[in-house]
Order: sequence, then structure tokens, then C-alpha cells
Amino acid sequence: MKKLYTFILFLSLTFTSSAQTGIEVPEMTVCEAEFQNFISTYDIPGMTIAMAINGKLSYARAFGKSDIGLSEDMQPYNMLRIASISKPITSIALMKMIENGQLNLSDKVFGVGGLLENHWYFSTINITDSRIYDITVQMLLEHSAGFDSSQNCFPNPTSPYPYFFGGCDPIAAPLHVTQTLGETNPATEEMLVTFLLEKGLDFDPGTAYAYSNMGYLILGEIIEEVSGMSYEEYVKQTILHPLGIYDMHLGKNLLADKMEREGEYIGEGFTNLSVYGDGATLPWEYGGFNLEAFDAHGGWVATARDMVKLLVAIDGFSTYPDILSPASITSMTTPSANNQYYAKGWQVNQYNNWWHTGAVDGTASVWVRASGIGGVNWAIILNKRITQGPSAAFWNALDNLGWNCLYNPAFTTIPAHDFFAAPTANANTVSATNVTDNSMTINWNNGNGTSRIVVVNETIDTPINRASDFSAYPLDGTDYTANPQFGSGDNLGDGSFVVYNGTGTSVDINGLDSGKEYAIRVYEYTQNTTTGNNALYLLGNVEDFKQSTTSLGIDDNAFKASIKIYPTMVSDVINVTMNNGLSDVDYEIYNLIGKKISHGTLNNNVIKVSDLASGIYLLKFKKDNQNAIFKFVRQ
Repeated sequence: MKKLYTFILFLSLTFTSSAQTGIEVPEMTVCEAEFQNFISTYDIPGMTIAMAINGKLSYARAFGKSDIGLSEDMQPYNMLRIASISKPITSIALMKMIENGQLNLSDKVFGVGGLLENHWYFSTINITDSRIYDITVQMLLEHSAGFDSSQNCFPNPTSPYPYFFGGCDPIAAPLHVTQTLGETNPATEEMLVTFLLEKGLDFDPGTAYAYSNMGYLILGEIIEEVSGMSYEEYVKQTILHPLGIYDMHLGKNLLADKMEREGEYIGEGFTNLSVYGDGATLPWEYGGFNLEAFDAHGGWVATARDMVKLLVAIDGFSTYPDILSPASITSMTTPSANNQYYAKGWQVNQYNNWWHTGAVDGTASVWVRASGIGGVNWAIILNKRITQGPSAAFWNALDNLGWNCLYNPAFTTIPAHDFFAAPTANANTVSATNVTDNSMTINWNNGNGTSRIVVVNETIDTPINRASDFSAYPLDGTDYTANPQFGSGDNLGDGSFVVYNGTGTSVDINGLDSGKEYAIRVYEYTQNTTTGNNALYLLGNVEDFKQSTTSLGIDDNAFKASIKIYPTMVSDVINVTMNNGLSDVDYEIYNLIGKKISHGTLNNNVIKVSDLASGIYLLKFKKDNQNAIFKFVRQ
């Protein structure tokens, strides 16, 4: 990380232009040739950047493509994996616990009286190195607990892998960990940590510095043990959600399980045995490593914007309220006795700059708090990293991007707007009334935006590689035209039509199809002089609501005559008999206001209804545009 005011300008300005999304900020266009040149030079598919100056979000834009097929523009709302930037997030959570009196830096972690003395997994493992009982919370935060991942500890080859893994970081060889411990795959955080604990330490705790992923996994276990909550839920409920941050989550291993609005990762062609132990060979970025066991050391996905929103809330500057006390912030960022450039989860230097980088196959990231211009913070996330060839130049260039932008001599005017002025609470308690076969009234309680839009989409029974019925979203800086006639308002791009834009709490929608189910969302936005008169939408924490029109279709008498159900007063299962060669019939269950409760394809002529609440339901069978509707009572 460069000294404050250091400015390095790339001499080459020859690059292939790529898509730019997000609100254009004229004062900062001097930076964008730099960003474009970077992704062109290093063949990076996509990148998101957010920058705050003096506690205001001045810039939030994205470049390039977000998906493996390179067909979708990266957007500022895209979340990406941030890898080891998860460590300062864990540190923030620990400092909040310490500030609240829940634990101390000097607390021992293992053994009698230790924070994890009664841990559900660690309390029964075989620890033979007594030095482990000297490990404290502070040592884990400062990477001085005694784990040195540079020391070889795996056999050659590292069974069941046909090759050798150098060093001693269990995240590299999870199949070997489970094989050694006699556990099933995929490996969990507890298994990875246990593998090292049973091997013993590489140096006396507190006497040296050695960067350790396992140390931060242990800190995650401490958070869970002390709070009684999962690591993710504690961080969300205690740190993120009170700040209105909803676009930060722990990620998943596989492409099929990616979150809504999460980008996709482009590896460098390297593969590994699947972490699921099924013998498959998978890309490192999708199942070749076990991201789901990374949590407190490297598991978060986030938008650059929400990362900066968190950063300004702990940066110690007076321009934005901090969630940690000055004493906690000082403690968190004071260099350790064993490394003058590393504090508690943060890289630091003598210029009072703090930062952290993150890297794992398919992503690279940087998070910076710089003590200049009254306080500057930025986050940059990529959906590819470089490990071959010019990797050193790549990291140097990524490190320089924010500095080269903010300290470019041509950057002379700080933007007046604040993109942090977006809503922090979305509309809630969405419901439907006056439902007919082609219309309904949607009602909600307002959030804290200045206005809101309502979007409606036809539901999708089996979304492929999608986390919800929606795959397009309102864009910051865009004003949408609404029309309560479904299909007549602006289309967000996926068949989601804007049916309302205003300050009220309900809208009467018409033009719907009989017997269809619709997905509804209400997005809050803020638009005023503070936002530069740009509409800023809150996409996170949006409430999903589905409602069907009341008509379930017209019975086809011949089709219905071929189906019998019994009993009609039921507590567990409905039995179905079909005649005339009927098979592969789909079914749907609705409540009496036409809301679809469940659906499926008839299997073994039995439909399980034991999970339904007591009441009257309609059971609809469908095949080749034929309908048959029966009524039953769940007792």
C-alpha cells in the first residue's frame, strides 16, 4: 500500500473499452481510463468499485462483464467473493464483542477456562501440544498463535489427491483432512481447525507472525460460542443490518447455488478433485475449493458499495458516525509486536492507512482506508485473479488503482452528492386484497425511502441458475414509468413490469391472466438533492410476495372423470387414482384466495399434505392444457 499522495500514472492509455454501469460522476471521469486500462491490460472480465470521500459515497460504478459467458454487464449491485477481506470483518465483530464486555483480548481460547472449553467439536479432540492452551484472542487476531502455513505438513502425494500440497493450510486439501480424521465430506470449519490442532503448533504462541487462515476460523468459532448465534447471523444482526447493509453474505461453492445478484467467477483453467468427495474434477472456483468452510477467514461475498459503507462506520474519521469506540478502533489498528505492518485483521503503515486484500480462484479484491482528503475509503472487487505470468504487476496495479484515481492532478473537485443516502429499510408486510381472475390490489407498509416502485413478474416454477423469479433489478439513476396495466409499464428486462411509482401504500393492478401466479416486489428509493437527484434503490432485504389470480382454470370434464382423490378430509396424504392411461400429471395446491401453496408432479399416486395448516384447499391437476380441480380439507 503506497504512501499517502503517492501517484503512479500508467503511461499506456491504449485499451479495449468495456461496458461501464452505474451513475456517471463527471468529477471522476479522469479515473475511468485508468480503470479501463487495468481490466484490458490484465484481461479481467469485470470489476466493481466504490469510493467514499469525507464520509460520503462519491462513486459506485462497474466495468466489464459479470458472467462466465461474458454476456451480462457487471453492475454496482453485483456481489462478488471478497476472500481474505473477510478477516477484517471478523475483527470488527470481535472488537464489538470486546467493547460490549463479552470477552477480552487476553482470554485464553482452549483448555480449562478457555472460551472454547465446551465447544461441541473441539472439546473432544486429541490435543498433545500443550502450547495450544496458551493461545489468546489477541494472538489469533494478530496471526501470532503458532500456526505457520508455510511449513510443509502434508504427505507426498497428499492422499487422496494424486499430487503433493506444499505448506500446511488445510483449506488447500480438504479431502485429506476428512480422510485423516475419518470424517465425511465436505469438510467443515471445525474439521479443518482440528487437523492443525492435532498436529500441534509451529512456534510458541505470541513469539512470531505467520499469516493463518485457521486462526480466523477459530475466531469465527469463538463468535458463535460466545453469542449463541451462527457467525454469519451475528455479523449481520450486530454489525451489518443496523447500518442498512444487506448485500453481504457468506457464499456458496457451486455456480448452481450462487446468490441473487451475485456475479460469476472466471478461473484460469485449473481444476481439482471435488470437495464433495465424489471423484469428480471441478474448477477450483466452483467446487475445487470449499468456500462454504471459509466463513470467518474468507467466505464473504459483497458489493463494493456495502463494503465501503461498513468501512466508513469504523474508520475513525469524524465525517461519519462510527459503530466502534475510538479506543476499540485504536486497538484494532495498532501494529502487533511481531509485525509492524499488521494489526488485528488489518494491514497498516506509518501513514495511518489501513487495508486488506483478498484472493481466491476467480476473484481478487482490495479494501482501503486512507488518511487523506479528510478521509478516503474504497473497495475494488474483480471476478478473476492473475496467478501466472504478470501476477506481481497485476497486484501492484490493483493496489495503485484507488490512489491513482484520487490523487490524479486532474481530479480537482470532490463531488457534492452522497450515494449513501439510499434507503436503509425496504417496504414490508406486502399483501394482496380484492383478488379476481385478472386483477388484484397490492398493499404494503412503506420503508424509509422518499418513494417506491412496485414490480410484478409471472412466477417461474423451476428457475435455472437463478435464485428467485427475478433476474433484473432497478438501476440507480434511472427513473421508471409505471402503469397498473400489467405489461404496460417499464420492463426491467426479465419480464418484471413496473406497475407503480410513487409515495403511497397500495396499487390496483389489472391485465393479469386467469389462474396464473405473480411475483411482486416493492423497492424503496431515495431521490433528492443529497443524491444528486438520482434515484437510489435498496435492492437488499426486499420482501418477496406471490399471489395467484382466483380462477384456477375451467375443468375439462373428461380429464377430471379420469382422476379420483381420497380422502377429502385428510391429515397426512391424499391418494390419487388415474384411469385411461394417465401419467406424469402435474398438481398444484391453492388456498381459497388463490395463492399457490405447493406444486409438483404426481409420484406414486400420493400427495403429502401433512405440512399444510388446517383449512380448506383446492387441488388442481394439469396436463396438456387440461385442468381438473378438487376441494379437500386439511384437518
